Amino acid sequence: MNVKYFRSPQGLIIMVGMDDRSNDQLSLRVADQNDLWFHVSGFPGSHVILRCGGLEPDKLSIQTAAELAAWFSKMRKGGTVSVSCCHAKNVSKPPKAHPGTVSIKKEKNIKVRPTLHPEISPPTED
Repeated sequence: MNVKYFRSPQGLIIMVGMDDRSNDQLSLRVADQNDLWFHVSGFPGSHVILRCGGLEPDKLSIQTAAELAAWFSKMRKGGTVSVSCCHAKNVSKPPKAHPGTVSIKKEKNIKVRPTLHPEISPPTED
C-alpha cells in the first residue's frame, strides 16, 4: 500500500493514500468506523485518515489532517481550500465505481491552507 504517515499534535497517526488503490484500501479497509476521513472538496486528491483510537481528536489534529488533505490534492496552490471531513463509517464505494471513488455522507467542511507537515516512519502497531 502506497501510504505516507504523519503524527498529529495530539499524537494521533495520520495516513495519506498516494494512489487510487491505496485511497480505497485506507478508506474502506484500514480505517476504523470512528476514525476521521478527509478529502479536498470537489477536486482530485488523496484520501486522508486520522486514526482516533477511541479518542475524541482535538481541533488542531483535525486541522492538521485537513491541511494534509489539501496539500496532497490538485488544490495544493489554491490558497484557502475547503476539505470534507466525516467519520470513516460514512464512506462507501458506489457500485462499479473506479478505484479511488467513494461516496460520503454526514460530512463537514473545513477551510484550511494546504500545509505539508513532517512525515514519520510507518508505525509498527498498524
